[in-house]
Amino acid sequence: MEKLNILYPIVVEGKYDRARLHSIVTAQIITTDGFGIFKKSEKLSLLRALSEKTKIIVLSDSDGAGKVIRSHISSAIPKDRLIQVYTPRVEGTEKRKSEPSKEGTLGVEGIDLKILYELLLPYSNGEAVARAEENPLTKADLYEAGLTGKPDSAERRNELAKKLGLPPNMTPNAFLAAIKLLVSYEEFFEIVK
Repeated sequence: MEKLNILYPIVVEGKYDRARLHSIVTAQIITTDGFGIFKKSEKLSLLRALSEKTKIIVLSDSDGAGKVIRSHISSAIPKDRLIQVYTPRVEGTEKRKSEPSKEGTLGVEGIDLKILYELLLPYSNGEAVARAEENPLTKADLYEAGLTGKPDSAERRNELAKKLGLPPNMTPNAFLAAIKLLVSYEEFFEIVK
């Protein structure tokens, strides 16, 4: 597998995630040191400064902690400067650990390299970013498809997320951003039929 050359900085949670990615990409990889990003203002300042020059890829774990870290970064950096990449929710235990995580799922460090490669492949040439920026899909489209604003909308989003390999319990905004990267406007309506 040839390493991907990714021009955007990639933000991951920890050093094991960074080591995992370095085996498949050539890129600037920044760690949040888990929840350390809440304590170290210089880390968030670095991300803000980088976001003024380039877009930033956020690749956190698909568990609750990853969601909190992703949300913190998303609240500090303009949405149009972030590229949200979501790992699938895979049950298991990382090789270096004797017990599974609190939620029993693999983090970035445990996800199969082929999956990580496929997730990051579109960003080696900027194609996915252009596709997302051109995709006219809106929250109104999600509403019409029953994915927001209805009593069972969260359940329906989770079903579609599973089908597309996204983590469950995504907010409508995060879900929309991910969908715009993964499928075209036309493909979305085919999927939700």
